[in-house]
Amino acid sequence: MKYFYAILAVLGVVLPYSQFLPWIVQNGLDIGQLAEDIAQTRMGAFAWMDVLVSAIALIGFILYEGKKNGMRSLWLPIAGTLVVGVSLGLPLFLLLRQMHMEKK
Repeated sequence: MKYFYAILAVLGVVLPYSQFLPWIVQNGLDIGQLAEDIAQTRMGAFAWMDVLVSAIALIGFILYEGKKNGMRSLWLPIAGTLVVGVSLGLPLFLLLRQMHMEKK
């Protein structure tokens, strides 16, 4: 499972940023344009609301499950969730949890 989670973590960075970086190149760090593009369609807003709720739930899960199992470095998947998204945060946490369980 470690390899599976590691591959998903890599894909969780590469795939979202393959869409985001060209936008940054085209628009720069224009937060107003970003917000406008996100809310441009109901489907776009739907997707972002889904991601927001998922990220909040994931951070709660990381903190609860990580502390319950005595895991260290919980800041890594939380930072990954905040910087990239759930697509990195979840597989990274699952990878860290798998490694922790194998040590025990």
